[in-house]
Amino acid sequence: MSATRSSVVMAEESRVERESASLHKELGLRDLVLQQIVYVVGTVWVGAAAKLGASQVVFWLAAILLFYLPQAAVVIHLSRRMPLEGGLYQWAKLGFGDLTGFMTAWNLWMYAVVLIGAIGLLVGTNLSYVVGPRGAWMASSKLFVVGLDVLLMAMLALLAARGLGVSKWLHNAGSIMLMLAFAAFILLPFFRHGAGGAAATAYHPFVLAMPALSLLSLNIFGKMSMGALSGFEYVAVLAGETKDAARTIARATLIAVPIIAAMFILGTSAVLAFVKPADINLIGPIPQVLRIGFGGTGLGVAVAAIGILLLTGRTIANSSIVFTGNTRMPVVTGWDDLLPAWFTRLHPRYRTPVNSIVFVGVVSLAFGIAGVLGVGAQEGFQLLDNAAGILYGLTYLVMFAIPLLGKNDGAAAPSLWLRAASLSGFLVTLLYVVLSIFPIIDVSSWASFALKIGGVVVVLNAMGLALFVNAQRRRARRLAGKSKGRST
Repeated sequence: MSATRSSVVMAEESRVERESASLHKELGLRDLVLQQIVYVVGTVWVGAAAKLGASQVVFWLAAILLFYLPQAAVVIHLSRRMPLEGGLYQWAKLGFGDLTGFMTAWNLWMYAVVLIGAIGLLVGTNLSYVVGPRGAWMASSKLFVVGLDVLLMAMLALLAARGLGVSKWLHNAGSIMLMLAFAAFILLPFFRHGAGGAAATAYHPFVLAMPALSLLSLNIFGKMSMGALSGFEYVAVLAGETKDAARTIARATLIAVPIIAAMFILGTSAVLAFVKPADINLIGPIPQVLRIGFGGTGLGVAVAAIGILLLTGRTIANSSIVFTGNTRMPVVTGWDDLLPAWFTRLHPRYRTPVNSIVFVGVVSLAFGIAGVLGVGAQEGFQLLDNAAGILYGLTYLVMFAIPLLGKNDGAAAPSLWLRAASLSGFLVTLLYVVLSIFPIIDVSSWASFALKIGGVVVVLNAMGLALFVNAQRRRARRLAGKSKGRST
């Protein structure tokens, strides 16, 4: 039985590798390290973590131990076992079957669609800090945000159509911009302290204050773990376009882990050095701190503006990574005949899925516009962010379950320590998913907010299930037709 299953899996892997052969292999170790940093280190998470005040270091350390390291271990294990284009979709399909694989791909796809839809809000908020008080209208103007969405979505689609040979340079540049901005941001409290600045005279970045457990603190802990520290698996979506994927993805993950951990802990401390937890802007906490820290006149304004523009470059680069990865999901499910072959057609020169790119761009834009209509900017961002987070969390529940319950395909069973790591990651992810229906800001109605979030998640998964059932029926009719044709 084990040998039979192993031969089936080997045949499936060979088929996927043949399909991937037409894709250009553009990504190397340097590209994946930089992409993991720019993808994982979201600038909003240091603001969410800073809501915990002095206990943020303890929560970060707990999140690293209980989620971050288990995630890295599981991703390295699965990417070595199954270095296939489609990443988590392929892992889930081979571990649990077609239905789980498709629903995992669907949730990962919808997560990215909703996440990309928030790009107008993020860029608009950053630009408002660049301009200063006169630009405050940019973050709250729905017309301006929608205009940004249209412009940026068109740019992302054009880059994705041109291929990773071009777009990877934007991704790498965005990662470098992020690290430069973070360096200035992290060092700012130390310089203010050395100069005797009142805002930083009591600055202690590694205060270990014991946290108070509450619904709010557990909610934020979930965001600091599953929300902030997830993402190592996303580059595996592009395994078919990576040189020596099994080895390169694992090495990139090991290199990126300590860099990302330091950026998050020191970044959150820097926020708390200048802003009270109650006054933190959850959409743009780093631009907020740069504006306060460098002052409102002269050279300080120019330096802060440069830092904020660097972060804006990161936001665009990260959105490009997510957009590019998301266009591959319809392709790999199309290879399995679960979506129409229209999605799998590649550009004759650039070998990119142009039909899938157009489709993802249109749907993402629709979600972005819907997310800012009828609510304030902060609430609109939380709606988009929480809905996307739950969808992403559902895919992580599957990923952590593979070493625990998935088929081994004739390979040796996962080690005890890997199973323990998977269980820890699963439980933290479950906590995040359950608590994400509650906001961490004041909204007009908590019940209404929770219903909107829950409704979006349920409706989207029902749509995904309906698509899968329809695809199975279509495939069954086609096979029946072929069988009938042979018999006659």
